[in-house]
Amino acid sequence: MEMNITGRNVTVSDRFREYADEKTDKIGQLANKVQRLDVKVTKEPNARQAEAQLTVEISVVGSGPAIRAEAKASDKFAAFDTAFTKLLERLRRARDRRKVHHGRQTPKAVFQATSTLEPASSSMPLHEETLNGQEEEAAANASGNPVEIRRKVFPSETMTVDDAVDRMELVGHPFYLFIDSDTGSWSVVYRRQQWNYGVITLDENHSDAETVETRRYRDTDGAPA
Repeated sequence: MEMNITGRNVTVSDRFREYADEKTDKIGQLANKVQRLDVKVTKEPNARQAEAQLTVEISVVGSGPAIRAEAKASDKFAAFDTAFTKLLERLRRARDRRKVHHGRQTPKAVFQATSTLEPASSSMPLHEETLNGQEEEAAANASGNPVEIRRKVFPSETMTVDDAVDRMELVGHPFYLFIDSDTGSWSVVYRRQQWNYGVITLDENHSDAETVETRRYRDTDGAPA
């Protein structure tokens, strides 16, 4: 498996490369179709908190959907360990989800399939990390630092809403943009509370009034929740 390590505003030492390389065997045990592992280390010189100065993002690239995780710490080794633990947890979930879906017409929901898994060891839950990140951004804006807008472009993919939810969980994002295979429209799924999800669809031919529908995850009968 190829591993690509890059640094932004920070030098990546040979010791760090060796440390990261020693971990790759665990990935091969959980996912046998991984082609490349991308590790990105970023240093934010103007970070308000020292423990958030370094960010490590790890992405698994293979024949299946992308799986990624990231973490912040004052030391790149500590950030790597936290991000790597999150990544292994998501790889386990992807593997177990494949087992759940195999040979069944109505697979279990995501929260049911992963309820017995040990949680990834992290200094704080994902929702708290998100809130802390928002607070840091607000503080940076208030201090006069320029607001950055970063654009990422990905190839468009057509899939079901349920598959989009799975992809969102694998990359650890609070939302996921896709083309709905049922409607052919651009849509975005997002996390709500208590393992509930929402989906927003754009339709240029739709009226001004909102349309709200509710159903259950992987409900093959399409019965409303």
